[in-house]
Amino acid sequence: MSGSPALHLRGVLLPEAEHRDVWVRDGVVTFDPVPGATTVGSGWILPGLVDLHCHVGIAADGAVPDDVAEQQALTDRDAGVLLLRDAGSPIDTRWVDSRDDLPRIVRAGRHIARTKRYLRNFGWEIEPEELVAYVEQEARRGDGWVKLVGDWIDRDKGDLSPCWPRWALDAAIARAHELGARVTAHVFGEDALPDLLGAGIDGIEHGSGLSSDLVASMAERGVALVPTLVLVDIFPKFADQGAPKFPAYAAHMRSLHERRHQNVRDAFDAGVPVFAGTDAGGQLPHGLIAREVLEFVAAGIPAPDAVAAASWKARSYLLGGSGLLEEGSPADLCVYAEDPRVSPETLLDPVRIVLRGRVVR
Repeated sequence: MSGSPALHLRGVLLPEAEHRDVWVRDGVVTFDPVPGATTVGSGWILPGLVDLHCHVGIAADGAVPDDVAEQQALTDRDAGVLLLRDAGSPIDTRWVDSRDDLPRIVRAGRHIARTKRYLRNFGWEIEPEELVAYVEQEARRGDGWVKLVGDWIDRDKGDLSPCWPRWALDAAIARAHELGARVTAHVFGEDALPDLLGAGIDGIEHGSGLSSDLVASMAERGVALVPTLVLVDIFPKFADQGAPKFPAYAAHMRSLHERRHQNVRDAFDAGVPVFAGTDAGGQLPHGLIAREVLEFVAAGIPAPDAVAAASWKARSYLLGGSGLLEEGSPADLCVYAEDPRVSPETLLDPVRIVLRGRVVR
């Protein structure tokens, strides 16, 4: 950005693993020396981290004031998250776009849920015949994304159940695509997945009920998975909360939790695009992206791929392009004392963060 001080960094540029000098001028990366630039860091230089499932503007009970949303965004930024996809928020966070010190946000509008089939105060609660109209609305409000709630507990059945009939999904997803928006959906269980995939969904959030045939379908169609393992890790808490009234739901959630790592590893091994997201904002605090990467590694995803899923590959998926730090690319980067592809725990402690060409930590 014009007027920003020129910066200089030295180290190993990732993922190329090249020893490079990097300069920042007017908010963008250059490899041409900039006279008078201030050296601000050295180490392993990584494109800024990405949280592909985050919620700025909500807490457990619903919407929060702007000052709380600001602190949420700052917490993510200080963890190295310089780009996030807000996967549903009831408040307007466009004011964040004018702040040079806050992460870039790609919005999915507000959650679209079935009546009385989601967390109170979070999303629109509608019936299937209204789905197309609400998808049109949120496609226009968002930044190229729409977020559906694909399943939730059905109190009559006492367990997770799909929220939408296939005919409604077919029409709504087709309309989103006509408007140039991609659609992703919250899905905990198994039963909602076939219709969502058959209707042409672009992404699956959580996806903890995937089976081998559905994984194969996702891989064939290029449908992305954001497994939110730090969220799935608290499924036993959800089970305990629901057990007195809904024992079948509780047992189901515990089963999904037990196979969470195998589920993600199977998807990765099959070639499904798997990306890191934390689901921060509702049940979890912000700033957990490094923990999500470590969960990927615990699931058996090689550390270099786990880091890529929270950095350059996620950037490319969300914004297009390579996602790399190249000549003229936005200067959003983090510096670490060790190579995170070898020691992913180093993501917990960035030594320097540059956002929009400015040092923010």
